[in-house]
Amino acid sequence: MACILVGLGMMPIKGATAPAVSSARLRIAEETGKLAVQAAATKLTPQQVLSRESFLNAITVLQAIGGSTNAVVHLMAIIGRHPEVAGTIDLETFDEIGRKTPLLVDLKPSGENYMTDFHNSGGMLALLHELKPLLHLNARTVSGKTLGEEIASAAYIPVPRNSPVNCLHSMGRPLYASSSLVVLQGNLAPGGAVMKASASKDRRLLSHQGKAVVFPNSADLAQRIDDPELDVDANSVLVLQNIGPVGNPGMPEAGLIPIPRKLGEQGVQDMLRLSDGRMSGTAGGTIVLHISPESADPESVLGIVRNGDEIVCDVEKRLLQLNVPEEEIKRRIKLRNIESKAIGKAAQEHTRGYRGLYMRSVNQANQGADFDFLTAAGP
Repeated sequence: MACILVGLGMMPIKGATAPAVSSARLRIAEETGKLAVQAAATKLTPQQVLSRESFLNAITVLQAIGGSTNAVVHLMAIIGRHPEVAGTIDLETFDEIGRKTPLLVDLKPSGENYMTDFHNSGGMLALLHELKPLLHLNARTVSGKTLGEEIASAAYIPVPRNSPVNCLHSMGRPLYASSSLVVLQGNLAPGGAVMKASASKDRRLLSHQGKAVVFPNSADLAQRIDDPELDVDANSVLVLQNIGPVGNPGMPEAGLIPIPRKLGEQGVQDMLRLSDGRMSGTAGGTIVLHISPESADPESVLGIVRNGDEIVCDVEKRLLQLNVPEEEIKRRIKLRNIESKAIGKAAQEHTRGYRGLYMRSVNQANQGADFDFLTAAGP
């Protein structure tokens, strides 16, 4: 997120990667304080700094570093509150930028290194120099300069490409050709779903078809995932429901569904996994997250997936599909709503305090999981 803030123009370039114990932190703190005082004196607000181009730069940085899928939710929430940008950027924009942006930074979980290694490779300044052909260099930053001016004015000595401490790849020889993060759509995710394709541990799963093994919630997952009698094999698709914004509620980082113990003991290291929740940016695997609408939504197809249903995921086609006849999908949705709508509606209407406010007002993940009354468009 610090790297993305640099892309947005909202923090000093050097501040993104310096280790917490580094003496550079003192200099970064002084520079940050100087910028804060300057912004206060000139009454410069974030809304004045941020533009559509700022967000496009941030998304480009996200794709180039193989950043967290969580960043998609955060950025969409910020975009949704900006009256001049809201509605001009959606999940499809992330995918479009990904198709032309290579993964350049060799960091876990897509690579082998850590943030300190990226810092020793020149950090964000080195990355921005490499990404210049893809960036909107006229975007404003909090310093008052454009991003292009910031890059040009910062002292820069490139780390030799063949240096053992350099984990930054060139545009011509990237770690991953394009689309580190992809957006999938289909009847399972009409509002979109997000996957960090570059973090897949078994690339064959990027085009996969298998039978669903469904866990209705995180408690059921914890109880059954290591059961020796669980009906699952390496080709199965693990599906976790009801961990979305409303369903949990809170959209926890529970999307890293563990490999069932009996398969792990057989050497299985990755499986296709789906959920409407989130996952830590440091976690790897072939994992589809943020499925919208979430399974708690009355019209959600994710919410009516059953054990044995066939699921297709094709990253190249950006497809996430439940291979069940449309008539059967409609029948299941109607049946589920008859059984549960009254209970769910009552819970949303009568739950008090912050929890009730959240359940009644939170948007879906593809809109940033923000309160609808705080967005530029309003509720």
